[in-house]
Amino acid sequence: MIEFRNAEKIYPNGAKALTDINFKIESGEFVFCVGESGAGKSTLIRLITCEERPSKGTVILDNYELSRLQKRLIPNLRRKIGMIFQDFRLIESKTVFENVAFAMEIMGASKAQIKRRVSMVLSVVGLRDKAAHYPSELSGGEAQRVGVARAMINNPGLILADEPTGNLDPVNGEAILALLEEINRAGTTVICCTHDASLVNLMQKRVIELDHGRLVRDEQCGAYTDFPGRELSFERSDADIAELDEAIHENMFYEHQQRQDKRAKQSAEIKSMLDEDSRKRRNRLSLAERIAKMRMLAENIEPNDSESKSDI
Repeated sequence: MIEFRNAEKIYPNGAKALTDINFKIESGEFVFCVGESGAGKSTLIRLITCEERPSKGTVILDNYELSRLQKRLIPNLRRKIGMIFQDFRLIESKTVFENVAFAMEIMGASKAQIKRRVSMVLSVVGLRDKAAHYPSELSGGEAQRVGVARAMINNPGLILADEPTGNLDPVNGEAILALLEEINRAGTTVICCTHDASLVNLMQKRVIELDHGRLVRDEQCGAYTDFPGRELSFERSDADIAELDEAIHENMFYEHQQRQDKRAKQSAEIKSMLDEDSRKRRNRLSLAERIAKMRMLAENIEPNDSESKSDI
């Protein structure tokens, strides 16, 4: 799904952000990109989102060579990526619901689609009861969960998280990573850039480590240090789970109904075409019959005309 081949990023002032980077991430993986501040983690993300272009080498995403991607196609590519930021980047003048819905509005979704999907996704992150709240009324952990909901609202194949726990306490940091792990289990590729050693150690996922712009480690089930891993869990109450199940059921029923309505519309269109074709065939036969009658009339008239001419 993602591949870096001898990729480098050198800025106009001569600073080397990345040097000779080579790795491949398959669809459905969960990968930590670790390293100290300034190691090149954020540059790596900007190359994937086409905010930056590699100075040398190749970056491939979903079979697209990003350095050659036309500018007009970049927005289409970014719609397949969900972004989570350290500073949340919520719109203060919009409610939780409106912040999450905004990403769907940009895609041109209908109000009915937005209402159903946003409610479902807020249930996933445990914030359906906060839908009418504004960012200033949320805790840091709640604000970041809104960020997660916004990232997953358009069902992206890839989620990029840039220091998602940087502004959170350890408990909320664990909750966010547990939530990302659940999203990953559902099939979404997750790349999480962080220098939070404790969480990397706990989760024991693949670790790509950068040091001064160079790839110094690519390890499956890696860690910052030797530390026993354990499974994180995003705790949900029975009421939250019941609410989520109801939201999923409502959306599945709606999608089923939409498919049925679409099939019924297509069937009606096909029937109308067949009826129209049949009507045209009937009209053609009717015209043929008229022509036959005209010919019969003409044949009846011709002998009379001959008789009239012979009499003269």
